Amino acid sequence: MHELSVMTQVVESVHKSLADQPVVRLDSVRLEIGELTMLGKEQLKFAWGILTEDGPLKGSRLIIVRKPALVECPKCGFRGAARKPADTGSHLAVPRIACPECGGEVRIVGGREVIIRSLRAVMDDGRKPKKRGHRR
Repeated sequence: MHELSVMTQVVESVHKSLADQPVVRLDSVRLEIGELTMLGKEQLKFAWGILTEDGPLKGSRLIIVRKPALVECPKCGFRGAARKPADTGSHLAVPRIACPECGGEVRIVGGREVIIRSLRAVMDDGRKPKKRGHRR
C-alpha cells in the first residue's frame, strides 16, 4: 500500500507549511493526483484519517481531484489527453498509452504528480491563512 507512504509525505509537507503559522486547526487539504500514479482515492483518504488523528490536522477533510494523463506524440505532434487502446484490457499493471490521433507511442508529460494545491486552516485569531501550494 504505497498510499500510506505518499500520505505520510503529504502530511509532513502540510505540517511544514503550517509550522510558522498560528494555526488552531486545519479545515481541508486539496490534493491533485495524476491518474497515472495508481493511487486509490479511498486508500488515500483512509491513510489521511490515520495520519491526522491528533494535533491541528485532526478532523480535517482531504479533497482529492484527479488530473488526467497528458501526453505528447513525437510522430504526429499531438499534445493532450491520453487514451488507452481498447485491446490492452484491464489485466495490465501499467496500461499501454497510445496517441489518440495516430496510435503511436507517446511521451508522458503529465498525470504522475501529487500536488498539494491548497490548505484551508483556522488561525488563532480567527482569520484564514494565505493559500499555499506544494508539488511533490
